[in-house]
Amino acid sequence: MIKVLTIAGSDSSGGAGIQADLKTFSALGTYGMSVITAVTAQNTRGVSSVRELDPEIIREQISAIFEDIQVDAVKIGMVFNTTIIDSIAEILLKHRIKNIVVDPVMVSTSGYTLLQPQAREALIRELFPLAEVVTPNLWEAEVITGEKISTLPAMEKAAMTISLLGSKNVVVKGGHLEGDAVDVLYNGKSFRHFFSDRVSTPHTHGTGCTFSSAIAAFLAKGCPVEEAVAGAKEYINGAIAHAFPLGQGVGPIHHFYQFYKA
Repeated sequence: MIKVLTIAGSDSSGGAGIQADLKTFSALGTYGMSVITAVTAQNTRGVSSVRELDPEIIREQISAIFEDIQVDAVKIGMVFNTTIIDSIAEILLKHRIKNIVVDPVMVSTSGYTLLQPQAREALIRELFPLAEVVTPNLWEAEVITGEKISTLPAMEKAAMTISLLGSKNVVVKGGHLEGDAVDVLYNGKSFRHFFSDRVSTPHTHGTGCTFSSAIAAFLAKGCPVEEAVAGAKEYINGAIAHAFPLGQGVGPIHHFYQFYKA
């Protein structure tokens, strides 16, 4: 059994965060494990509150897994503050973990801060160099690079800039760009573009978490990075196409669309 670990925050509505990650791992035929960094109070209308966990219990969660189970890949999502980031980096270095995917979660779709501003430099400094793949969306890429991104060439430039911060591969996600949905992969030498038709749906809660988790699952299975990103792109497109209304706001994508209808 392929085993994948997510280190991220909990989404009480089940659409994003740890819950989305575990659903993704299961849907892609891997065994999911979790380390919770923070608890959020949220629903389809947005995040109302965040409580980060003590760094010591985060370290203990990670250690409990690595001391007993062989982990084939790790996805890192919401890490919230500098102390949590330092703790995660320390223990991942200690165990020499490979196949790390970092999703630099900074702000929720509804505008709630999920990474303290003063922790951004720590995230880049400590976790990007450990990553096989970093997956910023357009807004996150703009924050990291300090550049406006509204075109495909600008996405490529951003990917190159971010790669200099240490990650072996960078995927700049173009979900918020006009036109077809395109993601740009840069491996330090060349680009690959992943295009798909844009799905007309308001229900996209959890897309970023799911995409990065899918990449981690495919890496865990032994796929090369390009193949892992392609597989994740195909999976997320299907999940978005089968998204469904839930609650009174932005509903979730359907992680198990291959198995049953929502």
